[in-house]
Parts: sequence; C-alpha cells; structure tokens
Amino acid sequence: MSTKTYSDLHYVLESINQAAKKYDIDATEITKRIKELNATESEANQQALFYALNHIAMDQPNWTFVAARLYLNELYEKAAINRCYDRSLKYGDFYQLIKVLTEKGIYSSDLLSFYTKDEIDELGKEIDPDRDHLFNYIGLFLLADRYLAKDHDRNIYELPQERFMIIAMTIMKLENQSIRLDLVKEAYWALSNLYMTVATPTLSNAGKSYGQLSSCFIDTVEDSLDGIYLNNWDIARLSKGGGGIGIYFGKVRALGSDIKKFKGNSSGVVPWIRLINDTAVSVDQLGQRQGAVAVYLDIFHKDIMNGFLDLKTNNGDERRKAHDIFTGVTIPDLFMEKLQELDENGRSIGLWHTFCPHQVKQIMGWKDEHGNPLGLEDFYDERDKKYFTEKYEEAVNHPLLPRKTYRAMDIMARIMIAQLETGTPFMFYRDEVNRQNPNKHLLSKGRTSIFCSNLCTEIAQNMSTTTIIKEYQDKDGNIVIVRKPGDFVVCNLSSINLAKAVPANVLERLIRIQVRMLDNVIDLNTISVGQAQLTNKKYRAVGLGTFGWHHLLALEGIHWESEEAVRYADKLYEDIAYYTILTSMELAKEKGAYSQFKGSEWHTGLYFERRNYVSGRWIELKEAVAKHGIRNGWLMAIAPNSSTAKIGGSTDGIDPLYAVEYAEEKKNFKFKVTAPDLNHVTYNYYRRARHELDQRWSIRQNAARQRHIDQAISFNLYVRHDIKAKDLLNLHLEAWKQGLKTTYYVRSTSQAEIEECEACHS
Repeated sequence: MSTKTYSDLHYVLESINQAAKKYDIDATEITKRIKELNATESEANQQALFYALNHIAMDQPNWTFVAARLYLNELYEKAAINRCYDRSLKYGDFYQLIKVLTEKGIYSSDLLSFYTKDEIDELGKEIDPDRDHLFNYIGLFLLADRYLAKDHDRNIYELPQERFMIIAMTIMKLENQSIRLDLVKEAYWALSNLYMTVATPTLSNAGKSYGQLSSCFIDTVEDSLDGIYLNNWDIARLSKGGGGIGIYFGKVRALGSDIKKFKGNSSGVVPWIRLINDTAVSVDQLGQRQGAVAVYLDIFHKDIMNGFLDLKTNNGDERRKAHDIFTGVTIPDLFMEKLQELDENGRSIGLWHTFCPHQVKQIMGWKDEHGNPLGLEDFYDERDKKYFTEKYEEAVNHPLLPRKTYRAMDIMARIMIAQLETGTPFMFYRDEVNRQNPNKHLLSKGRTSIFCSNLCTEIAQNMSTTTIIKEYQDKDGNIVIVRKPGDFVVCNLSSINLAKAVPANVLERLIRIQVRMLDNVIDLNTISVGQAQLTNKKYRAVGLGTFGWHHLLALEGIHWESEEAVRYADKLYEDIAYYTILTSMELAKEKGAYSQFKGSEWHTGLYFERRNYVSGRWIELKEAVAKHGIRNGWLMAIAPNSSTAKIGGSTDGIDPLYAVEYAEEKKNFKFKVTAPDLNHVTYNYYRRARHELDQRWSIRQNAARQRHIDQAISFNLYVRHDIKAKDLLNLHLEAWKQGLKTTYYVRSTSQAEIEECEACHS
C-alpha cells in the first residue's frame, strides 16, 4: 500500500488544525503522525480521534473539541454516502432528507403535509453547519448515538443541525402560517446555539412516525382490583412510548385489611408493587431501556414498615422485593416535628402511628361535599389551619381504629439506611407541596390536590383516581367499560442551558420561544392513555427548567459554598420566573388561558403575594395575569438533566460537578471528561468534588430557587458512605425547614452507579 498524500487526508488535518487554532492546542505531534500514516482517510480519522480522546485531561481539556471535529468527519461521511451527496458540502439537501425518511417510514408524513417545498428549502438555508462546532465530544456522541434519525438498518441519515430544525418544524407546525416560519427559525436559533434543550422524548421522537413527546406521567391508584390492574395497563402503554412513571399507592389497603368484610384477606401494597416492577422490566422503552417507575407511599400508611422501605434493599425475603422500581415517601410536617420530640436526655421519643387507608375510611366516616369517603391522605396542613394534624389526632384517639405504632425515629432510621444502600426512597414533603399549589382551588380548603411527585421528583400537579363507573354491552355486542377520568399528570419539559444563555444575555428572548414550544407540545401529543390526554389539555402544564448551574457559578467566579451563590440563585431564578410567567400571560392573550384559571392563585394574585413579589414589574405582571390569564396551569420544574446537559456541554441540572476530571461511563461507552470551560481561573470553583461539599449550602441554594419555582426540583444530596446518622438526619430536617418540596436521591460514595430515568432529562 502506498503512503497517502496530504490531500487524501485533507479533512482530517483541517479538522485538527481548525480546532487547535481556536482552542490554543499544540497539534504538532498529531499532525505529524497523521501525515506519516500509511492509511485511508477513514483510518487516519479514527487514529486521530483515538489520540485526541486519550489526551483529554485536566491540563488539556480542549482536546474534547478536537475529538468532536474528528467525529463530525465520520458523521458527515456516513450521511453523505447514505444520502448520495458530496461530503464536502457537509449537509445535503434538506427537502430530500425529509422526503426520503418519510418514504422509509422514519419521519411522520406531517412534515411534508404542513410545509411546502419552498418553505422547507427556505428553512434548509437557515441550517448552519458551523454550530456543530459548539459540541464537545461526549455531547456530540450522545446526540448521534441516541437521537439522530437513522433508517431501519441503523444507517445514519440525519445530522445534528437537521435534528434541531426537524424539532423546530414539528413543534411549530400548528402555528398560524403568517408567523410560522419565523417561529421555526427562532426555535432553531435557541436549539442550535445550545441555549436550551428539549425533553429526551421530544429530542428523540419529534418529527418521527412513532413515540410521544412528553417526559413522564403520574397516576393515582384506586383501592380496587379494577383500579390496580387498569393502572398497570395504563402505565404499560405509557412506558412503551418512552415515558417515566410515578404512581401513588397511598389509597390501596394495607396488609391484613378486610376485603368484602372478610377479615385479614388483603395482601397489602407489596405484591401489587412487584407486579408494577415486572411490567417495568417487561415493557421496555422503544427497545432502548426497561421502563422506569417510581412508587410513592405515605409515611402514615400501615405498610410503610411492612416491606415498602425494604423493597430495593438486599436483605430480607426476595419474594417481597422490587429491585427495578424506585420508591418515594410522602411526609407531612407533623412527622418531621415528631422526629424532634426529645426527652430530658436528648433521646427521640416522638411516636408515629400508621393506618390502613381502607380502615380509616370505614371507621372514621369522613366525607367530602359529595358524600364520598375521605382518608388521612386527603388532608394537608396549611400554615394557619392544621387540617391533616386534626384528622390524624382524631384517628389516633379513635379506640376502634387499628394501627401500628413506632418511634418516629425508628421509621426515619429505616429510611436513611435504605437511602445509603440504594439512593431511595425519595422524600416528598406533602404539606409544603399542597400549600404552594396554585391550583388547589378546585377542592375545598385543606383538601389534598397533590399526592406525590414523578419519577424524578420535580413535578407537582393535581391528581385524582380514574374509576370504572359502569360496564355494558352495546348494540353491536361489544363489551364497553366506561371510566370516569381522573387527573392523570403529564410532564412536558424543556431546560435552559444557564452557562450559555446567561453569559450571552439572551434569557428573555430564549424564554419567550421556549415557553411557546412547551405549550405547543401539549397540542401535538397523542397520548395513548385517554385520561392523561384530557389532563394535559385541562391544565396545559409545562415544566421549564435549567441545567449548568455549577458551570455558570464557575464562569461567574462564585464559590459553591458561599452566600453569594445563594443570593445569585435567588436573583437569577426570580428573573427566569418573571419571563416565564410573562410569556405564558402573553400566550393567554393570543390563544386563551388554561381551562381552570378562574379562581386559581394565578387569578386571585395570591401566587404573587406568597412569594413577596412586590416590585413594579411584578405588580404590573400580577395585574396583567388577572386580566388576561395565563396559558399554563403550572410553568416551572427543574429536572435532573444529565444526558441533555452533556449534549449541551455543561453540568447536570443544579448539581455540583462530580469531579474536575473523571470517566463518564454508560452501557456502550466510557470516556474521560473534564469540567466545562476548565482553565486556571475556573479550576478554583470546580476543585471540590460534590461529595466533599457541605450539603447545607446546596440546600440553601435550592431553597432560594424553590421560592420562584411553582412545581419542584430534582435535588440530590451527596454524602460520604460513612456519614453519621444524626448528620444525615439533620440534612433532611434542614431541607424540610428550608421549604424544599422534595429531595431526589441520597447519593453516597459507596453506591454503585444509579441508573436514572432519562425521560425527564431536558
């Protein structure tokens, strides 16, 4: 084989030299090696890519961008071969891409139905290949590996900028034609500059002929055989489409309760949760991963200590385990107060009573305005009126109501032991969630509207059970089951890349297009579960979030453990909240308010008063919202954002960085990565690994931003494996006292890598 000439290796050398020049990298050795190689261009590119990846290090972080350029060469070459165009163009004809993938059944026919060839050609001219250079290597790899459209033989057709344009076209296709192309271009601007990301299902499925666009769903299980099995059926269908699932089991009767007055027959919640576990494993998500389900139970439920807290641990009877689901505990203020009841020796003495929800309804006789029985789970405490506490004490004092009684601290100890071993259960502070709910006006005062959160603990929306009201045979002989739909929560997510959007000073412009994109997803989605589709349209709830917080702090020269970081979180998230609510109000003027706006705290202004929004701009916005309404019943939620944060070249969600340099490993790759924008200045703000940081500062930051977030936040606690029980307890108490609505994983240094649900990453 003859030695290749310089011209044969032009693309390889050009990619190296361009990146080296931009990022001040000494590429002398690698260019020399490439010129000396007796190899094809493709082989040379692979050798250069291998070299670049192996040189990524704390003192040479920008080799990741060299690697990304070299990987782009591979993508451009494969796409050009598969689509039959000259690779030197980088991107081929956009209209032909859509036409071919529509014919192959990969793209939905909607793209060609809604847009003319002239419009598609015009949008094709907007595609800017240079924006591919914004990706670091891992971000580009993840985008190409998981999200770019391929044919049925896994041959790559779509390129990164085309994915962004397809998403923009899909999300804007129902907009008024007079402004539609401008909106598509604006959405493409936001996506292609990596100022924002869409939720993983939207990133993957937008424009395609399969899959749905929403991230996750939350259901409330009715205490009946029909309710349990229909819930299982519903979540199987949703999981198949790529959604993460949250399930509230607090209404299901406990072990040993009666069934049809036969005493001691109920098997409790554990067997039904195991059934959910089997569904999650069996019904995978688009063939990529097993389903992801979180099950929540109240801490006053009788089964909390009878198997629930041990579902994921490695000790005990395997026949009562469910290792593939995630668990969450819903906790009232009263329980946290009981943890702090001490005797004269400082020993915890607070007692906690647990009950079967079915027996509570039977014996206590509480009813709603329609005569329906109510349980403890149906009440929460306001600041000025302790509705739950009163009902709990009534239950405790009833001589005929069975209960199991424990020291509150013994229950908390079991929770913390499970957290240190498995990362779960998640914590859901039910009183605070319901107090801050802007849409609790639909039930009488003190009645619970929100029973639990989703798989990633950032969603908090109204919930209720779906019930069968009759079953009959129609005139054609078909058996028809009629179900009364409950509020089946749907999460529609998207996130701001703080480290790119804030320095570029584009927050206001970005949020205007981002909220519109989120709102449009509601009308585009075809959700297989009818009650979820109805709830989606009823509240038009969205979840605008953020990622890259630690990255932004480093760029701004702010230490994590500082008052300045807390103040900055407060200021920044107030601005984000203001622009988000403003945009939703403007969309309401244009398209109408959500159906349940009247009487909500958005309408009455109480939402703004609770948060002490008293400046001129807030008073003006409060008046505008009262007059025009808002488009979306809930607006903000901060998701974990791990995968999509990597695509955006930043740090996960609101989390501190794992380490300045570490290996990122998943099932099909292991790469060395460094902190983003790492240099001699930012190093000082990254250098302490997340498990070394004082978590009280993280809690305080999160409390500052939670004030401005109408839903919740995926917030992890990072601790050492040998943390003392009292120190972990104090972190939980501090989170509750600071007004956090939820906490996500407790991640200790001894845990194996926790496999997260990626549906909520956005």
